[in-house]
Amino acid sequence: MEIIDSFQPSNQPFRLSKLKRQIPDISEKMLIQELKIWSGSGLVKRINFGEVPLMVECEITKIGLKVLPLVSETRNFAIAYQKYQKILLDF
Repeated sequence: MEIIDSFQPSNQPFRLSKLKRQIPDISEKMLIQELKIWSGSGLVKRINFGEVPLMVECEITKIGLKVLPLVSETRNFAIAYQKYQKILLDF
């Protein structure tokens, strides 16, 4: 979820390295796996330039842009729920 949340609504593609910098706690392997999942879902478009060294750009699709608010709200709920659970456990 954090990957799709990292995209800013724009028409500019992102390089893999830029996404990696925006999400420092994710390994490159996990980032690539997640992007493949999002790409398979049609939310992100991966553009492989077939160059060595590998150059891949990603851009959010139109449907991906529509999902962004839902992802953001889901993330906000998850954070609030974790805090709520912690309060309950502290009693």
